[in-house]
Amino acid sequence: MPDEPAPVLWEVASDEGFEAVVKTGYAVAVPALGHSLHVDVQGLEPNQWYWYRFTIGEYVSPIGRTRTVPSAGESVDQLDIAVASCQSWKDGYYTAYAHMVEESVDLVIFLGDYIYENGVGGVVRDHNSNTVYSLDEYRNRYGLYKSDPNLQAAHARFPWVVTWDDHEVANNYAGAVADQSSPIDFLSRRANAYQAYYEHMPIRAIPPEGEDMGIYRSFRYGDLATFLVLDGRQYRTDQPCGDTIGEPGCEGQNDPDQQMLGEGQEAWLFNGLQQSNTIWNVLAQQTVMTNVDFGGAFTNFDQWDGYPVARQRLIDFLANNGLDNTVVLTGDIHSYGVGHINETVSDPDSPIIATEFVASSITSTAYGLANLQDFIELALKTMPQVYLFDVTQRGYIRCSITPDRWRTDLRSVETVAEPTAGIQTIASFELDRAATQLGPVRIDEPA
Repeated sequence: MPDEPAPVLWEVASDEGFEAVVKTGYAVAVPALGHSLHVDVQGLEPNQWYWYRFTIGEYVSPIGRTRTVPSAGESVDQLDIAVASCQSWKDGYYTAYAHMVEESVDLVIFLGDYIYENGVGGVVRDHNSNTVYSLDEYRNRYGLYKSDPNLQAAHARFPWVVTWDDHEVANNYAGAVADQSSPIDFLSRRANAYQAYYEHMPIRAIPPEGEDMGIYRSFRYGDLATFLVLDGRQYRTDQPCGDTIGEPGCEGQNDPDQQMLGEGQEAWLFNGLQQSNTIWNVLAQQTVMTNVDFGGAFTNFDQWDGYPVARQRLIDFLANNGLDNTVVLTGDIHSYGVGHINETVSDPDSPIIATEFVASSITSTAYGLANLQDFIELALKTMPQVYLFDVTQRGYIRCSITPDRWRTDLRSVETVAEPTAGIQTIASFELDRAATQLGPVRIDEPA
């Protein structure tokens, strides 16, 4: 692109053939934002599918499809979503998206690690550069990932709700701290990463100001569900016990000053939960919240287990306010997981406060856990709060939400080492809104 502003025509239609264009206008793509555009179209009808396209000069974009949410008071019978995370280009093909576009879902929720910042040396295919630090390098990394036709198809087929995790910047970073050597100051690197994220992702947000960018937000889907989309990276304090797996009980793990969300976001979350009057409350966030200590053998301190005081504040708030309708959606660990969160996390017989569904990765390998599935199966016998933990499968989860029930299907592709592969549902779980406690019940066995 020339280093100059570019006028772009945008159009929104109520039909795929663009016979009925309902909104149109011009917007200017500027070099400072990498010639990206975020058009916030006002005045559309609620709870409707729409199609959109862009034109610049003689070039017309492919057609995308999106959907507006129902109005706040509208009664909603069903919402279907797909939940995905962790799509390392080097670890495999985006085979899962080829199947996702065939699903009858209303939106995709992506929970982070859209790109990976690391360098070359791929297992299946390779990155286009060494580890990225500069704005141009982050931009090019997004360009590589977005060149994948299956990922493009998923963006064109559905609206996406996105948040980030660590690899959009640097592995396991916490707020202003990263445990990696870097040729530039980390906050400068974070500013570059946030800038590229804003430019390339479908997100309604204010452009970043230096190294800061606010992305936590909420939306309501009629009377059915309130979604609270969290940022578990930008505001957290440094991991008190290091950012890797280790023995639980280190000094500082129970420091009351430890923050996962930061004081401002935590207050916003509590207020949003308290004000919600929908049938379900959904936390779309990054790292595992269920207590997973493998029988006291080890803890992943990058997860909520590393921030037990912050987690207990959230649990206490849910319990004290009678919020028994909370579902947590999680990514990060390249594994499928299903668990429940107890009022006292160390006591599996204490009341169940929330249910958590963890989406496995689109491609990313489970690395150190990949060969430990047998050990994990044994450890599960000591963790009644964990119903399933599978590090061997790649894919996404599909959730069908109604006023009475929540069903989650774990959708796994046969392989990510080939451009095409089959898919199957390896397990399904259901929540009964009328049950005394909101705990998951397995409703079928693996196919």
